[in-house]
Amino acid sequence: MQRIRYYRELAGLTQWELGKKCGFKSTQSRIAQYERGGRIPPLPIARIIVKALNQSGVKCSLDDVFPADKVLARR
Repeated sequence: MQRIRYYRELAGLTQWELGKKCGFKSTQSRIAQYERGGRIPPLPIARIIVKALNQSGVKCSLDDVFPADKVLARR
């Protein structure tokens, strides 16, 4: 999902840093999988990602980072 990458880069974070802020054990690879679209995060994880981005100074919502039309199109 390229929206994660856009907001992550806007926050000035690496994939590893964002994963760490989210509390993921496999920090970089998990964020990379979400950015590539290889995995779609479940709603609780999506909320954690958005919260970490907001805490990093980027004002964004769940709909900004995970647009419903793009998520639904992948299913």
